[in-house]
Amino acid sequence: MKSFLMIYLVLCLNISYNLFSKKPIQESLIDGQEIYNDFCAQCHLEDGKGVEGIYPPLAKSDFLNDINQTISSIKYGLKGPIIVNGKEYNSIMVSQGLDDEEISDVVNYILNSWGNSSKELITEEIVTSVKK
Repeated sequence: MKSFLMIYLVLCLNISYNLFSKKPIQESLIDGQEIYNDFCAQCHLEDGKGVEGIYPPLAKSDFLNDINQTISSIKYGLKGPIIVNGKEYNSIMVSQGLDDEEISDVVNYILNSWGNSSKELITEEIVTSVKK
């Protein structure tokens, strides 16, 4: 009986954690927009179009198709040449020191703005799992 109660309690706690710990997408998008405006818009611009040859676009960007690479770029920074929408960019993007929740919010915002569309909710756990 004690084993059953312990298993039941653990199961209930796990279900509660999963139900209440995930941020709704709308809240994530709002938070992500604020983070984007504070940290990203200086280079990638408010419309996500970037500056050709210097800062790559995020609007309708094929670079965003690789979610792990997108997260890693924000989490750890990016250095060296990359190809975005068929054009080469060779700048340095330093890590902005965002925590995993902030990164998940800004990635959700980017993936759902300026002609980008994603059905996947990027969670803090997904960001945490991305290693350098």
